[in-house]
Amino acid sequence: MAGRQMDVLDCRGQRCPLPVIALARRLPELPVGTVLRVLADDPAAANDIPAWCRLRGQEYLGVAGADGYDVRRVS
Repeated sequence: MAGRQMDVLDCRGQRCPLPVIALARRLPELPVGTVLRVLADDPAAANDIPAWCRLRGQEYLGVAGADGYDVRRVS
């Protein structure tokens, strides 16, 4: 998709709740509409990241590869 901004947050090797804390700190620094790919190999991230998006009103776009989760900043 042309013009779509994307950034990557590498949280591999971090355990719950550190990837979600890093996501919560990083997303507000990015422009609205940016997709943040969170790389996290903690199994809890598969539940924690979508749940955080629901609670914070951000768009969870789904799994991206083995350890990736895409989140779009909407507000």
